[in-house]
Amino acid sequence: MLEKLSEVLKKATNRIANAIFLDKNLVDSIIRDLQRALIEADVNIVLVKDLSDKIRKSAFDERIKEIEKKEHMIKLLHDELLNILGEYKPLKIQKSQNRIMLLGLYGCGKTTTANKIANYYAKRGNKVALVGLDVHRPAANEQLKQLAEKNKLNYFIDFEEKNAVKLWKKLEQQKKLKDYNLIIIDTAGRHNLDKGLVKEIKEIGDEIKPTESILVMPADIGQAAKKQAQEFKDVVNISGVIITRMDSTAKGGGALTSCAELIKLENKKKVGVYFIGTGEKVNDIEEFNPEAFLSRLLGMGDLKTLIEKIKSITDEKQQEKMQKKLEEGKLSLEDVIEQVKSMNSLGGFDKIKSMIPGFSEIGKGKIPENLMENQEQRISKWEHIIKSMTSEEKENPELLEKEHSRISRIARGTGVNNSDIRALLKQYKMLNEMVKSQTQFDPEKPISQKQMMKLAKKFMKKGKLKF
Repeated sequence: MLEKLSEVLKKATNRIANAIFLDKNLVDSIIRDLQRALIEADVNIVLVKDLSDKIRKSAFDERIKEIEKKEHMIKLLHDELLNILGEYKPLKIQKSQNRIMLLGLYGCGKTTTANKIANYYAKRGNKVALVGLDVHRPAANEQLKQLAEKNKLNYFIDFEEKNAVKLWKKLEQQKKLKDYNLIIIDTAGRHNLDKGLVKEIKEIGDEIKPTESILVMPADIGQAAKKQAQEFKDVVNISGVIITRMDSTAKGGGALTSCAELIKLENKKKVGVYFIGTGEKVNDIEEFNPEAFLSRLLGMGDLKTLIEKIKSITDEKQQEKMQKKLEEGKLSLEDVIEQVKSMNSLGGFDKIKSMIPGFSEIGKGKIPENLMENQEQRISKWEHIIKSMTSEEKENPELLEKEHSRISRIARGTGVNNSDIRALLKQYKMLNEMVKSQTQFDPEKPISQKQMMKLAKKFMKKGKLKF
């Protein structure tokens, strides 16, 4: 996401921090790079000019001592970027039944987003149901059904009913939704916010009485996000925004900052960007926290979002079971397979490395691009190998290294090479070392950036980091 902007921001802060003194040429050069990167990210030129003026003024403010000026400039850059990204406004789930209605124009990604949100909250212990109210496009309900079944989510769809309000009333009368504390409603879209769409949205809203009416918009509309959000807010009073396709466009900065501009104008009832979509997989969605997002852009990591992503790929029982294993400080070979599968579900290492403090810089030139891609074949082979092992060997793989005849026996039984088994053992040893290193940290205290960088360097040495 916004990779070029991230690189320029990191370079700018490093140049300021490492400068012996701040002269006009250096400041002008930094400002030019920032302007170019922000404009390429589609940030409003007025906001870019305002930021530039503030940085220039701060750099040559005679009231600030030279030794403090660099720190002051870096803090100003951070604070102003945070200001244009907007406030943090998380989506709050109430104790009573929550009804989240997703709105948006045709092709914005509502149906995919509905599944992502349903999965996100189902993994956090909520009883979630998806309801398909797009009665105009049969493919939408078919897509909703397929995604829900693939991700083991509850859903209610009626392919025969062509009236969204009647369909909802039918579900209410049959009391099919009463046992769910969170209902995600997928509605129809149009190419434009025309009278027909406005009428339908209002009728559905009056009947459903949603706790949240969320506008779904693609990031590639850039600064036009402000206009679209305002138009929807004028007719249906949206309570929040989800921005999709943040991973595939340079205009993501424009969409985010445009929404932030709109939010500042709406002081009576604040509207926030709740989530951003970062890919096509069901787990490719993140809560939008401006400070954490900026931290990643600046290369400082975002462990909170990484932890939230991990929660999205395992249910609470799995999390408890794995936590117990981590506390004991030892994983089995089957646990290793599950961990590698989980890493793949997170979207690959190239997607999560920006969330780990220090990894982006440490790994330059050492971590291949798309490191976690094409892993299905390897995982399948490893699972086949493990099935040929005894229970004792699965729990204590060290036996295989002590008695090489065991490796030869398993290789013959599964039709693989001895090197394939040794690759699995190497993965096992690496993950167990990481687990043991983790137990050295105080679980009551967050891992500092220094500790995380130390851990990163340790497992970058000698090619240990191999998935």
